[in-house]
Amino acid sequence: MSTRSDLLTSAEILLRTKGYAAFSYADLAEDIGIKKASIHHHFPTKESLAIAIVESYLFRFKNQLECINDENTGIIDRLNAFALMFAQSSKNAMLPLCGALAAELLALPESLKELTRDFFEIHLNWLQANIALGQAAGELKAELDGVKVARFILNTLEGGSFVSWALSDNYEQSSGFDFILDGLRVTETHH
Repeated sequence: MSTRSDLLTSAEILLRTKGYAAFSYADLAEDIGIKKASIHHHFPTKESLAIAIVESYLFRFKNQLECINDENTGIIDRLNAFALMFAQSSKNAMLPLCGALAAELLALPESLKELTRDFFEIHLNWLQANIALGQAAGELKAELDGVKVARFILNTLEGGSFVSWALSDNYEQSSGFDFILDGLRVTETHH
């Protein structure tokens, strides 16, 4: 592992646990055992470090969404796999990166505000596309408003992460995602 990637990994954890405003290069230096000056060599400013974290995360996240699409033909399976990403970050006692950033939106520099908005758009666009596919395939109720449903799913998963974070409880058992899926599914009618 290179120092740069160690820095990104460690800083991402700090961002998702302490938050942007609260973590410092001193925390980072202590965490990976290098001098603060060495961090400045790689990332002259905290903003440049945070942008690198988000860009690297977005790259992985987009790949993850593509993998979900490649590995699951059924839309319900895709949505469950999407929800699992939130459960995993909760299991690791971290907030989802986009949620952690959004919580501090006013403290963020403009460049990070933009990236945070893009990040949420990527979630919503992926959800909307899959909801439309699910409706076309007859898996999901055709009458549902895909834009609102995508927002509702994201609101629930992000919100669930914060509630679990505050209560230190089991996210998967309490996210309520199963209720959403039950409401989206086309139910078989027997005549």
